[in-house]
Amino acid sequence: MDLVQMLVVIGVIIVLVKPLGTYLYHVFSGESNRTDNIFGGFERLIYKLVGFKRREGMSWKKYAFSMIVTNAVLVGVSYLVLRIQQFLPLNPNGMGNMESSLSFNTVISFMTNTNLQHYSGESALSYFSQMAVITMMMFTSAASGLCVAISFIRGLTQRGQTLGNFFEDFTKAHVRVFLPAALLVTLILVALQVPQTLDPTLTVHTLDGALQRISMGPVASLESIKHLGTNGGGFFGVNSAHPFENPNGLSNAVEMWSMWMIGAALPYTFGLFAKNKKQGWVIFSAMMILFLVFLSTVYFSEKAGNPAINALGIDAAQGSMEGKEVRFGIAGSTLFTTVTTAATTGSVNNMHDTLTPLGGMVPLVQMMLNVVFGGKGVGLMNMMMYAILGVFICGLMVGRTPEFLGRKIEAKEMKLIAIAILAHPFIILVPTAISFMTDLGHSAITNPGFHGLSQVLYEYTSSAANNGSGFEGLADNTPFWNIMTGLVMLFGRYVSIIALLGVAGSLMAKEPIPETIGTLRTDNRLFVGILIGTVLLIGALTFLPVIAMGPVAEFLTLG
Repeated sequence: MDLVQMLVVIGVIIVLVKPLGTYLYHVFSGESNRTDNIFGGFERLIYKLVGFKRREGMSWKKYAFSMIVTNAVLVGVSYLVLRIQQFLPLNPNGMGNMESSLSFNTVISFMTNTNLQHYSGESALSYFSQMAVITMMMFTSAASGLCVAISFIRGLTQRGQTLGNFFEDFTKAHVRVFLPAALLVTLILVALQVPQTLDPTLTVHTLDGALQRISMGPVASLESIKHLGTNGGGFFGVNSAHPFENPNGLSNAVEMWSMWMIGAALPYTFGLFAKNKKQGWVIFSAMMILFLVFLSTVYFSEKAGNPAINALGIDAAQGSMEGKEVRFGIAGSTLFTTVTTAATTGSVNNMHDTLTPLGGMVPLVQMMLNVVFGGKGVGLMNMMMYAILGVFICGLMVGRTPEFLGRKIEAKEMKLIAIAILAHPFIILVPTAISFMTDLGHSAITNPGFHGLSQVLYEYTSSAANNGSGFEGLADNTPFWNIMTGLVMLFGRYVSIIALLGVAGSLMAKEPIPETIGTLRTDNRLFVGILIGTVLLIGALTFLPVIAMGPVAEFLTLG
């Protein structure tokens, strides 16, 4: 039965890849298509209202600048809302203003598509803040990420001097992708009993006569974009483990499909832009192989149970159920764990802190690699970065100038790729070390030994990968952790975006060169192996020592 559940979820995703990838191509290709008839009028109205008349193409620098400035303005407005929320409308439960360092962390978290939460939504935010800040930023951060991914694809596959127009892409991402999809998923979730209301907290009498307050609110609408935009976070503190966010097995599947499908479809979109569908399937295949390896690892680890508990003679027939909802079981929990960290969503339906050591290693490693599907293009962009690196390494081995999609890979591109590759481990490992060296960081660790290292490492890895999930055993709502993780989220989001857009802009400006007998083909099964090998080689060299000190060492002590 477990295998059937997982095969159904994975099978539906594979079926959706081609139609959804084709739809995304039609939305952003600039070619006339039927979506113009449906959404064109809305977009023209938006352009008219904001005075957006000239939609000329942008260089990679202008595209990146436009995206960053737009995000910065939204951060400023959102910070102000959180700091004065008690004076704003739609606050029936009387929520006070959010503390300054927590407000900084929260707005950075949601604008960078990380959605790390150092607060519990039902007890810290008004309905106005949930909608005007959290839900709004879930749309805009998702749209920003998708726009960057599409511009990156244009740079690799087209010839010219522009990557498109950010504001036009930004509008299309909202109007043609996220808004209609979120409306559909919201209606499905409401039909599955997820609340959608502006009523205040419900007070009821329990069976023994006591009073109980039950938090509600506009949950379904937040849940839809939370997963479609690979945002993570949650209306409630326990996230998608809460029955109001995720009531049953079907809602669990809907949420997994929602957070996975755009990231899974983008490689096919890339193939259409490249006029070579095989190229897209190669990227998708490499991602899926890595995904299945990680899924198998966490599933069999959790199914085997915790060795320490098994040694006590406790029945482990159901596997390690600590921290998991019985309505999802091992299969639904481990599949959700693998999907949410593969898609860099951060939504959780079980507590990752209670996973077995090897089970907890899987979400950690997926975020470290940050190439297994990813969010709205993060995984694709990073996988393409490794593809270029793989081509470069192969070119060095045979003494030939490396080429990718008909463009020479030269020193400028490799320097930018080196920045993107090195920045990721730097902003994870250095803050982790600082946290252990200072009392402000070390005092938040609630578990001694190897698991404590994993907790801190997971917090920064999740922040750097724009994931946002946590081991939740860390007392992290302090100025130190709010500021440190806020800075990691900023650098994790924008350093790689700027570097990879620079690569795309550089390659787009180059003259295409014809394919010869000596050209390394990147659209066959051999290159799938080269791509996976490059990812694992770089990942192993970078993160293996700290993984050995954390999850692996913990596993060996339990055995």
